[in-house]
Amino acid sequence: MSNRTALVISAHSADFVWRCGGAIALHQKKGVDVTVVCLSYGERGESAKLWKSPDATLEGVKVARRKEAEGAARALGVHDIQFFDLGDYPLEMDREAKYRLVEVIRRVQPAFMLSHSLEDPYNTDHPYATRMALECRMIAQAWGHNPGEKVLGAPQLYLFEPHQTEQCNWKPDTILDITDVWDQKRAAIECMEGQQHLWNYYTNAAENRANQFRRNSGGQAGGREAKYAEAFQSIFPRTVDEL
Repeated sequence: MSNRTALVISAHSADFVWRCGGAIALHQKKGVDVTVVCLSYGERGESAKLWKSPDATLEGVKVARRKEAEGAARALGVHDIQFFDLGDYPLEMDREAKYRLVEVIRRVQPAFMLSHSLEDPYNTDHPYATRMALECRMIAQAWGHNPGEKVLGAPQLYLFEPHQTEQCNWKPDTILDITDVWDQKRAAIECMEGQQHLWNYYTNAAENRANQFRRNSGGQAGGREAKYAEAFQSIFPRTVDEL
């Protein structure tokens, strides 16, 4: 059993694949147990292809989205995936749902967490999920919430890349080389049949971030030859002994 864990809080059931699938696969490979929480299936707003079927139903779309996400999770080696089924467009969490997420956070005790950008005018479910991640992180740290339980420490929250960064005031400060696990991420991407139009978009994004990885790791003076990468923005200051 690994003594390091991580937690991904995904607004919809495909978001974790596009935005941090490489990070999940890479850390699982390194012995970090990654738990993914999908707050909704994205059944209303992110399943257009599935709704084009003349016999589509809400429950049928949910089933298809869950099947896709579970297949992607297997491809990435996810330790545990949970579906809260809270609905989307809009995504909303009441106190009960928040406490449910707090329970997961305390049980997982993540060394770090990942969620969406703090702004996204194209999809307000995304920043809402991150506000809930921050709120539930805070509650999980509170000694007075369910006294006697192990409280949460202070895990970093990384914001994964939104679809259009310049519209979301998202500025990456961490670039992760995912070349070694790219085949796993691509396999996970191809599980998301309801959003096939995004497959090449996120492949291109990974290639572009790899170019930036090479540049920032030394460039022509000896940068590492990354072919695929993911980028993240950290929320909290890092505590270090040396640079």
